[in-house]
Amino acid sequence: MLPDSENWFTEVCKEAGSVVGWQVDEHLDHVETEFQTIDVYRTRHWGNLMVIDGFVMLTTRDNFLYHEMMTHPALFAHPAPKRVVIIGGGDCGTLREVLAHREVESAVQCEIDEQVTRLSEKHFSELCERNDDPRAELVFDDGLAFIKNTVAGSLDVILVDSTDPIGPAEGLFGPEFVADCHRALADGGILVQQSESPLIHQNLIEGIRGNMEKAGFDTIRTLGFPQPCYPSGWWSATQARKGGILAPPSADRFEGSGIRTRYYNPEVHRGALATQMP
Repeated sequence: MLPDSENWFTEVCKEAGSVVGWQVDEHLDHVETEFQTIDVYRTRHWGNLMVIDGFVMLTTRDNFLYHEMMTHPALFAHPAPKRVVIIGGGDCGTLREVLAHREVESAVQCEIDEQVTRLSEKHFSELCERNDDPRAELVFDDGLAFIKNTVAGSLDVILVDSTDPIGPAEGLFGPEFVADCHRALADGGILVQQSESPLIHQNLIEGIRGNMEKAGFDTIRTLGFPQPCYPSGWWSATQARKGGILAPPSADRFEGSGIRTRYYNPEVHRGALATQMP
């Protein structure tokens, strides 16, 4: 829904019977691609706001919650996350957090719509500050095909930073894609999928976990975290490991990493694992 005459952008969530909105000062960009429609607004209190097909993707003010919880729990759970692939993630915030880990030797971001990245570079430049890191590779292609064509056992971590399961992202929630991820991961590898709201999308989360179980993953956990800009204000990332457990890092490992976060830390990680979901 576009801003009304009083300059508000509102998103209606019919499943929850709720609406979330932001006071808008300026419509900064509008791009129609072969995949979707992308808009960027400057809001009064939340910085810039990116919207895809009418659904909020991120704001300047609170995106750190999502990006930190999509990345650090998995990369700290893995003893040596050297080879990382991000499917989606065109705003580059997940890539930025991945490359904060010194152990990472290569990080490929495969985003189907190049304009998401170009608009992020323009309006969310802070998220793109590591795009020129020599370990980073930006690929603009179909994530389903990318994973299917990946050499078996060649990856340590796959992060599926997708939009909602409609349009170009729909296949990323299917069992065939999850099975392809399992094949592409080395022993001990970790898959992470953004899994929507634990309050209003329980069936989707159950489906994601079921796909992971059928694919042969040994340990599956869903971590919840606050996300004010998304419906219900509570979001989740579901992790699956190909052998081994999913555990938070020791305080020494976290401190020794030198990574500075705004929300994530080992205690938050432990608390998220303690919550029973779905």
